[in-house]
Amino acid sequence: MRTSPLRRRIAGLGLVAVALSGGVAGCASSNDDAGGGTGGGTYTIWDPYPQFDNGSAWVHLLDKCGSDAGVTIKRTGFDTTDLTNKALLAAQQGNAPDVLVVDNPVVSTFAEASVLVPDDEAKIDTSAIAANLLGAGQIGGKTYGIPIGANTLALYYNKAVLKSAGVDAASVKDWASLTAALAKVTAAGKKGITFSAIGTEEGSFQFLPWFWGAGAQPMRLDSPAGVSALSLWAGWLKKGYAPNSVINNTQTTSWQEFATGQYAFGENGTWQLANAKKAGFDYGIIPIPAVHGGTAPAPTGGEFVTVPVQKKTSRYATSERLVACLTSTDNLYTTDTTLSYIAPTAAVQAKQVAAAPDLKVWVDAVHAAKARTGDGLGTKYPKISQPLWTAVQAALSGSKSPQAALSAAQSTAATATR
Repeated sequence: MRTSPLRRRIAGLGLVAVALSGGVAGCASSNDDAGGGTGGGTYTIWDPYPQFDNGSAWVHLLDKCGSDAGVTIKRTGFDTTDLTNKALLAAQQGNAPDVLVVDNPVVSTFAEASVLVPDDEAKIDTSAIAANLLGAGQIGGKTYGIPIGANTLALYYNKAVLKSAGVDAASVKDWASLTAALAKVTAAGKKGITFSAIGTEEGSFQFLPWFWGAGAQPMRLDSPAGVSALSLWAGWLKKGYAPNSVINNTQTTSWQEFATGQYAFGENGTWQLANAKKAGFDYGIIPIPAVHGGTAPAPTGGEFVTVPVQKKTSRYATSERLVACLTSTDNLYTTDTTLSYIAPTAAVQAKQVAAAPDLKVWVDAVHAAKARTGDGLGTKYPKISQPLWTAVQAALSGSKSPQAALSAAQSTAATATR
């Protein structure tokens, strides 16, 4: 590894990392005590799951994979907001972990900074992985890491609210039928739809299914298709089909609104399934519809298991064994169930649906999903996402028309991505 170019590239990507993670750089832990080669020693793994302690199934899996590979695992769980910058700093200092589990939009940042070993060099087998999920780890013709699972967005609905308004959820197949359903619900005295439009990545994440579902592309934010998507949301607020609170809603507070039982629909993710089962009312889930029907592409969430660059390249063989263990069919099923993720392989998805048929709609949504950094965007994505969420805020607050808001966003994004 050539330290000086790496340091220059990491410094240049620092602001991108902050935009993606919202984190603050901190001191990295050293792996200097880790053994070299493939004959035992200690291997470090960093992940974004600090909620899992040493007694959790996740940590037991890490230890088992280490035992199977003949090494000891030294694991550290960081908040997602800290992990990106700490991993970049560790790479700059030459003491990156052996295995890094990282949020999928950040993979391109690490790859562009020469922090990660490409899969062909690390010998990571991704042949069973769904191509649309693998896209988040592809940049410059190379693939980096392997997804451990995915989540995405769909529409939860309250069965009682729809029934009282005479709406059949099966009739909601496109934007026109969804808007008609919202009109009936609000006319019946209930509330329509809630979502997150906050001025952060969460707002862009929730808007993208409508943006993509209109046929819009991130490199042209102010296209007629993009304007139609933002006009849809702005029109819902203007007509009272969605509350003004969406402007400040995170995905968590949006869920809390839906959980009151007053709303017909709530846009949210796989991670709310456990809360949905405790909501106290019957609910269902349908895909987010595209403008003229079909399932809109929603952005993928979830993490990639990656191998960072090491001074001792002989370590990669054991790192690959650890990655293969963590992403094996049996282990993916257990891990993705714990994380409320949809597995990245067809075999494990089938196993998930067999055990829980209500996951079928989520499997379908993941099949239609897209990587935010895909289509060659890579590290350009956060430079587009911020102007996009700014435009959403402006249009929903009424300070600008959807056309004016997206025209301004396009100008900002075009300058930032040159």
